[in-house]
Amino acid sequence: MPVSTLRCSLRATLLAGLGLLAACSSTPPSNITLAEGAQAPGNAQSTQIKDVRTQAIQWQGVKPGCQGECPTIEINSVAFPDIPRLTEAVDHTLASLTGLDQNLRGQYETLSEFTQYFWRNAQGRDTTHFKASVKDVAQGVIAVELHTGQYFTGAAHGIPATVYLNWSQPKGQLLSLNDLLIPGRHDAYVKVLREAHQRWLADNEDARRDPATYNRMWPFQETDNVAVTRDGLVVKYDAYSIAPYSQGEPELLLPWSQLQGVIRPEYLGPLG
Repeated sequence: MPVSTLRCSLRATLLAGLGLLAACSSTPPSNITLAEGAQAPGNAQSTQIKDVRTQAIQWQGVKPGCQGECPTIEINSVAFPDIPRLTEAVDHTLASLTGLDQNLRGQYETLSEFTQYFWRNAQGRDTTHFKASVKDVAQGVIAVELHTGQYFTGAAHGIPATVYLNWSQPKGQLLSLNDLLIPGRHDAYVKVLREAHQRWLADNEDARRDPATYNRMWPFQETDNVAVTRDGLVVKYDAYSIAPYSQGEPELLLPWSQLQGVIRPEYLGPLG
């Protein structure tokens, strides 16, 4: 059975929440982002996470006209039918994560636009995966985890990227790290992050084996890629940033008890 036929048979399911048949077409549905003003069908299946309604988006495509081993795109994302601006932000951010070269950014703003770009340029077994899911809903913030994986023909391994979005339910907008911090407390945040990094190193077998070499090769770095959760700020690092590729994308937890006086009170979770 040709690869394209097999992939179609595996994806012959309904797009949860959109009521559209999943198919191996060349372009995602134009309303995959549930742009502002779009209406979900009445029979759409949705998932409730606390007071947040979400709908799953699943789509897979194979490069048009390709036979045998072909470039593919797979999307496993999430829509927020009651918060169209957040849905659009998820779609746009996922597309932007593929911009390995700064010069590429601006050529596409959405997953649908990226798909057309990818079909024009992809070769061999090039593959791009998109994934988005709700990490937590806490302190009036919806934390969304967005991930892309790009695999280029002939490359030794894939290129992952993960970004967090934090959406304030009361304010109806995205929050940056600076929005979460008490003014003037950035240095205090970095101090807590350094301490979490030291705890992470203490549990890292490679770092314990040769601390001097590890710290020289993979020194501490600041990052503003954080997610608000019920347990604390979760911090995600890129592959190759503070650890070799084999250790993936390191994730650190900054407990709320260590962020008192650092994070604005309205975003601070339980201190226990």
